[in-house]
Amino acid sequence: MNKNPKFSLAAALLVIFGIALAIAQTKRPVTNGACCASLTDPAMLTSVVTTNAPATPPEKKPLPKLLDLGAGKCIPCKMMAPILEELKKEYAGKLEVEFIDVWKNPDAAKQYGIEIIPTQIFFDAGGKELFRHVGFFAKEDILAKWKELGVELK
Repeated sequence: MNKNPKFSLAAALLVIFGIALAIAQTKRPVTNGACCASLTDPAMLTSVVTTNAPATPPEKKPLPKLLDLGAGKCIPCKMMAPILEELKKEYAGKLEVEFIDVWKNPDAAKQYGIEIIPTQIFFDAGGKELFRHVGFFAKEDILAKWKELGVELK
């Protein structure tokens, strides 16, 4: 054992410093030979941003649409609500389902020429109106109408 405490303390500090330096070196990011300081170069930043940019999301394919115009307090409209939710969930990615409350949005009633609620309007993927129904419309009847219109949802 060493009798000089200053020497032992210095040796211990050197060992601790060496270990800390080794740990720091293992946590340094890999930069393909470039020093981290080069990240301050604007040209390097541009290439980093460019190479790490997310891919462009694919275009959203237009879908056929069922638009239900009604009101939250209308009895037949309330009966339609769970049917619309089921259709929205079951045919996600194949059919767009939308509800507009015409009592809260009277301009929509004018826009679509609504006189009686609920009214369901069937649109093709291009936005062309195919069919219109007034009153409660059962799920099975809605699906049969889509099939009759030549829109396969399965």
